[in-house]
This record gives sequence, structure tokens and C-alpha cells, in this order.
Amino acid sequence: MLASLIAIALAACQPPATPTEADTAGAAANNATDAVPVPSTAYAVEPWSLPAPANAAQPELVAAADGSLLLSWIAAAGDGHALQFARYRDGEWGAARTIAHGDDWFVNWADTPHIAATADGALWAHWLQKSAAATYAYDVALVRSDDDGATWSEPQLVNDDGTPTEHGFVAMWPASADSLGIAWLDGRATAGGGDATHAAHAGAGMMTLRSARFDAELGRSGETVLDASTCDCCQTDAALTARGLLLVYRDRTTAEIRDIAVTRFDGERWTDPERVHADGWKMPACPVNGPTIDARDNQALVGWYTATGGTPAVKLARSADAGDSFAAPLTLDTGAAVQGRIDVALGANAAWALWAREDEAGQSWQLARYSLDLSRELQRIEVARLQGRGRGTGFAQLALVDGVAHVAWTDVVDGKPALHGAVLRPTPAAGAASVMTSAATLSLAVH
Repeated sequence: MLASLIAIALAACQPPATPTEADTAGAAANNATDAVPVPSTAYAVEPWSLPAPANAAQPELVAAADGSLLLSWIAAAGDGHALQFARYRDGEWGAARTIAHGDDWFVNWADTPHIAATADGALWAHWLQKSAAATYAYDVALVRSDDDGATWSEPQLVNDDGTPTEHGFVAMWPASADSLGIAWLDGRATAGGGDATHAAHAGAGMMTLRSARFDAELGRSGETVLDASTCDCCQTDAALTARGLLLVYRDRTTAEIRDIAVTRFDGERWTDPERVHADGWKMPACPVNGPTIDARDNQALVGWYTATGGTPAVKLARSADAGDSFAAPLTLDTGAAVQGRIDVALGANAAWALWAREDEAGQSWQLARYSLDLSRELQRIEVARLQGRGRGTGFAQLALVDGVAHVAWTDVVDGKPALHGAVLRPTPAAGAASVMTSAATLSLAVH
């Protein structure tokens, strides 16, 4: 039993079969009812210089409403760490600024800080702060800036339960012009979740999913338990639709089924969580591989990792009704090389997905572009090939601005992390060969 569990867990970090004709045909049949024109433009990969210093990792890349991009990261700072950020606007980076620093933070490859902007121009950021000596005893600290990051407020703890347990895997979103919505995994019921391994949760209370709202003075309101039993350490994500906020996460049933669930906040209440798709993945441990979501109007796109039957796969599912229902999923990639760690973006004319693979040749970041209804794959490309292997390379980030895709990721060389970036711009349809040449050039350039 232990051997099979280890094999399943390691499969998330290992090679494919590309999606089968049946997978693609099934998704097309379920999505083709409102097919849209398919753009023919190809995209080419270009290096994108990032302002992060050496020894930076854990990137967060988000598109702000004003068309700029916000990039945050964690860098080594003396005996501790610093959370820093920079803004990218009109093709140029602004100065890198420090949000906070400390020597009592919880820093790892999977549970990472986030940055967000609200319509009043404020910036918000969070990090994880140790609450006791045990490995997984930490809280979520939140700060706000009203001067574009020049100064920041005193930190406010998002969770106020005071237990030395795990709190993290945060999602943040604008709740109004001047307030922030936030959701997080909360371990207060695990009563010992600060143990050195997540196995300590077994037999204790369950990890829960909670949400709250913070105003411009960092006052908390509306704290709600959204799900009383979730996967212990998978990322959460959120996106705004025309009918409210959609939040996705990995659920956990009493039978250890760990499928992806979604709930929507319409401004007054949260809907009952529903599965995006019934994968039926029975997994007696957390895969540390959460879902991702993006949305435009009533369209929503969810991407996730699963390993039903012991076979790793990454999947996409689309909703045309703001998350009330999702069409049958499309399998992007499957096989032992598939690591997951997926990110998605929904553009005006295409759906994008970025995910990790690792085979004998090493790790790579793969990107696919589909028609909005997922009925047709438009392009598949290798964005970068890494020197690092395993978990240290973390989760890459994907963001769209004006039809241009931006990607940021961590590579680890000789034990030292560093951030790298790429931009995918539309080019005249000159054939796949020129596009793949650009990808190969970039994979060499980042080493």
C-alpha cells in the first residue's frame, strides 16, 4: 500500500501520451454548440527579462485592470527573506520594491505569496508567517499599499484563530473598488497540523476552506467556512465572472476522492460547492497540485491535474454560464512525464494552458492554445527547458495582456534559484517550424 501511494505521488513529478483522438473529439462534441471563429495566427517565444535579483523564486504574475502586469517574488535577504515586486507597463519594468521582509516566514515551493490590485489603485499582498516552531505552523499575513508600493500598512493576520496549525494556499480578488476578497486553507481543526509532515492531519480534524473580506483599513468581515473538508495542501484560485467570483480548489471526501470543486459568490452568498468534473481520483495523500481558473464575462476556464487509475493527466474544462455547469473536460497531456502545476488564461479569441513535464531529458514548460470552445487546438509549443528538476522549480505563471502571453518561472542551477521569463507574441502564420525554432532558442538562452 505504501509503495503504491509513493508511486502515485511521485507520478506527479515525473512522461506522454499526447491527448488521444477520443479525448479531443469528446471535448469538441461537448463544446461545439457555440463554436467561435478560430484565429490562424501563430505565436513565437521571445526571452523576457525580469527585474528579480539573484536567488529569487516563487513568482506571482497577474494582469491588472489598467493593462499593466504585477510580478512578485521572494528573495533571500540576510538571514531571512524579502517579498518584492515590480510593475511592467508599456514594455518597461518599473523599479523593484520591497513589500516586507522577515526571518520568521514559511517559504516553500508550493504555498507562495500573492499580489493583487483593486480599482482604487491600492495594491495588496500576503506572505506566510511562522506561528510556532513546528514545520507547518504558520499564518497568513496581509498588507495594503495606497501609493503604488512605496509604503505598506502594518500586516494584519487573515486567520485570527491563534492555533499553531497550517493556514495558506491563498486566493485573492477585488471584492469592490476598495476592498479585497480572500480565501485560504485553514488547519485550525487539524489540532496538530504543525507536525513535520502533512500525514499528521490523518485522524485529526479536516482542513477547511474559508473566505473573508478586508476593507481599506484592513478590517475583516464576512468570514465564512466554504467547505469543511478539503485537500490539505493544494493551491486555490479565483476569477471574476459577470455573475460573481468563482473559486476553485481540490475537495476531499470521506472516501478520499480528491476532485476539483467550484463555488461562486454572487455578492451576497456562496453557492454550494460542485465538482467541475467527476474524475473520481482516490488519493490518500495530498498531491500538492491545485487547480487554476480564468474567466471573461460568463465564460470560465478551469485547468487541473489528476491521476485517476494511477495515470497522471492535465485537463481543461469550460463553462459558458459563469460556472453553473462545465462541459466534459479536454485532456491536454497524459503519461508519467506529466507533472501538472498548470496555469490557464482566457483571452478574447483563445484559451491558453501552461503545464510542467519532466522526463529523462529534464523538466520543461509546455503551452497549448485552443479555440475558446476548446474544440480545436491552435498551437502547442515548448516555452522553456530547465536545468532544475523536482519540486524546487515550483509553479510557473501565465498572464495575458492585449493578446500577448507572458510567462514567468523558477529554474534551479547548482542549487540556486533564479527567475526567468518569456513572451509569446503573434506572428504571421509562417508555419510551425519557425515557432519551434524560437522555443528551442529560448530554452538554451535561459541556462
